[in-house]
Amino acid sequence: MSDDWDSATVIGAKARGNASRTTVAKTNAEINAARRSGTVVATEKKYAGGSNKVQSTEGQRLTKIDRENEVAPPPKVDLSVGKAMAQARQGKEPPMSQKDLATKVNEKPSVINDYESGRAVPNQMLLGKLERALGVKLRGKDIGSPIGGPKKK
Repeated sequence: MSDDWDSATVIGAKARGNASRTTVAKTNAEINAARRSGTVVATEKKYAGGSNKVQSTEGQRLTKIDRENEVAPPPKVDLSVGKAMAQARQGKEPPMSQKDLATKVNEKPSVINDYESGRAVPNQMLLGKLERALGVKLRGKDIGSPIGGPKKK
């Protein structure tokens, strides 16, 4: 260490002098421009950059096992239910529209459309309302048959 009072040590950006600063080019255009200007260009591919995931085959194996144990999607309404609903609705006098039926059972018209096309997940409460509104069975063995009165003893 020298005891020279006239020298100064500068720390920071000015201390580098004319040394070029390292920059990161993120686009192909920036990389090509740097190559044309003659600067040293080093490219490296970063795998899983910006994530905390550890890349290993163990994670891939576990994902594959996890996919094998996925829960099956819930069952949809059978098409026979939808056909029975549409026939009963159109067989009324005067014929009932999906919107009229939806209003009668306090549901959206899109729900009735989903039931008739077989896209809906069955809801027993709603099926009961639809059975009473249409007068046909929508659950059980004899789907589409008219609902009878109370059973006789």
